[in-house]
Amino acid sequence: MNNVFTNGSDKETILAAVNANCFILKYASETQKDNRTIVLTAVKQHGSSLKYASPSLQNDKELVLIAVKKNGQALEYASEALRNDKDIVLEAVRRYVWAIEYASETLKNDKEINLAVAQKRKKLNLMIPQDA
Repeated sequence: MNNVFTNGSDKETILAAVNANCFILKYASETQKDNRTIVLTAVKQHGSSLKYASPSLQNDKELVLIAVKKNGQALEYASEALRNDKDIVLEAVRRYVWAIEYASETLKNDKEINLAVAQKRKKLNLMIPQDA
């Protein structure tokens, strides 16, 4: 099911398909994966659809921030530069504590990032029944 949509497919058809299932982006053409409107539609549904975006859009701070707010694990698909962006990483670990593994080495050692991770882990521990 490769490249279901050709470059000739109209934008409305692709947007409708992505709106119905954000992971359809996987089968879009490279040009469509570089279309900010199409990718934004996908990441607003599920942040991890950032995986199928073009490298330039994986480096779009606004778009990546939307993705990690939807799903912190989307940090895995952000550009190297944005995995070194404190705002992006903080947002990601606040949503998904294990997103820390995708952060740059510098930010893995950042005091504020580590505090956010510790707070999230504490909150998760409080959710586990004590008799479990």
